[in-house]
Amino acid sequence: MDAVSALLDGPYARGAFLLRSLLSPPWSMRIADEAPLTLLAVLHGSAWVVLAGGRTEHIGAGDVALVRGPQHYTVADEPSTPPQVSVGPGQQCTPVGSGTGMAELGTRAWGNDAAGGTVLLTGTYPRPGAVGERLVRALPPLVVVPADEGTSAVTRLLAAEVAREAPGQEAVLDRLLDVTLVSALRVWAASPEARAPGWYVAAGDPVVGPALTLLHDRPAEPWTVASLADAVGVARATLARRFTELVGEPPMSYLTSWRIALATDLLRDRSLTLSGIARRVGYTSPFALSTAFKRATGVSPAAHRATLAS
Repeated sequence: MDAVSALLDGPYARGAFLLRSLLSPPWSMRIADEAPLTLLAVLHGSAWVVLAGGRTEHIGAGDVALVRGPQHYTVADEPSTPPQVSVGPGQQCTPVGSGTGMAELGTRAWGNDAAGGTVLLTGTYPRPGAVGERLVRALPPLVVVPADEGTSAVTRLLAAEVAREAPGQEAVLDRLLDVTLVSALRVWAASPEARAPGWYVAAGDPVVGPALTLLHDRPAEPWTVASLADAVGVARATLARRFTELVGEPPMSYLTSWRIALATDLLRDRSLTLSGIARRVGYTSPFALSTAFKRATGVSPAAHRATLAS
């Protein structure tokens, strides 16, 4: 797996929240669910996203917006429209002021007008895994991806599936949301004005790209800078310098953070033992994993797993 695929593969949707909003002006929704990552796609019409600091961005038909949590924000027909409803954690909806006029309008549909000219598709990741968090941290608070042929095609497919009920529908929607997110991220990261994270830029480098792929594909190997440099066919000093310049941290530091991220995700699987997880991510024993994990996260693997269970 190449380096970009490995990191984009992080925020897997698992029972993600998906909803179509059918709206006629005036409408405004205060989003306070504190979700780590939300995808907004405009199927018809347009909307404004207003961040807590006052930044406003217009999104039109075919555009996709990615909003990084846990900040609160507003989605409205106009930036000046007062919020009529507040969406809190767990997607709990609370009227604001005299009432909202919002109601359920069919399968995974909600809004104030079934024939409304604005149709929004919302996909919310309630808790990306640690690998996904690495990606989320690299994003700015708001990314707007202009309409793109590839992204629009996936978005239309997702919208059609959101309106259906069929066996295995939740799994289908989760996977389609992931594909939509990855498609939007690729378009954003390839744009000249994007400040793409170092690992994305480095993935295309003839020296650092292969090194990243090796670290992602084979994290359990006892890598050193020397062995990694040998594997990609360059001098140790060359790899160390170029890797640090492009990625923003030395190779072994990156490997450690990658191993901890993988371990954090694997701890969600209660069938895996700490010994098995340690071996899969490159530690010789549960004690070695625990030491590195606690140094990086502040808690032991066992404590982290207990938190997930609760």
